[in-house]
Amino acid sequence: MTISNQLWKANQDIAQACLEHPFVQGISNGSLEPQKFAYYVGQDVFFLETFARAYSIAAAKAPEFSGFIVFHSLAGGVLEELQLHEAYAAKWAVNLHSVEPGVATRRYTDFLLATAWSGDVGLTAAAMSPCMRLYAFLGEQLAHDGIPNHRYADWIRTYSSPDFPSLAQKLENLVESYASTTALLHSTYRYAMLCERDFFQAAWVEQS
Repeated sequence: MTISNQLWKANQDIAQACLEHPFVQGISNGSLEPQKFAYYVGQDVFFLETFARAYSIAAAKAPEFSGFIVFHSLAGGVLEELQLHEAYAAKWAVNLHSVEPGVATRRYTDFLLATAWSGDVGLTAAAMSPCMRLYAFLGEQLAHDGIPNHRYADWIRTYSSPDFPSLAQKLENLVESYASTTALLHSTYRYAMLCERDFFQAAWVEQS
């Protein structure tokens, strides 16, 4: 079993909690209140900008040029995802220039940047993997019986696309190339998973 598979398997409890979270279930059935999704979109844009920066830091620290290229290409994927969120923002009347990061968002982004600056590239890849793998999992689960026809269908369509798991796999391949199985690696991955859960919870309880 690969390191990434071990990490993902060890955190199935959090993955399932995210799937069953009322925010995600509201996206699944279309019942989520628009203001909650609008808050999420604004926070996710702030998060994704940090995610791209963490990729860039890891790229600069990659010991081989091949690793640099993969990290750099993954950062490009985040920029494409940001374009999608800009479309969401226009649709849901979110002013991205006025978004202030919430506590859960800041906790997650500070953790990612601190890991990218102070840790090695293997640890950074492990810290970033939960976001990619979890969203691929959620997309697959929410589209299992077909993509519904409601206002959040584009979100489900994006993360259930075959392209998204391949991006997650690229990142997990970097974990295999650069990480070693340590207690720190496991705790870092789990903390990122908890941050993902808290991100959904913040969007559920906060108002934009």
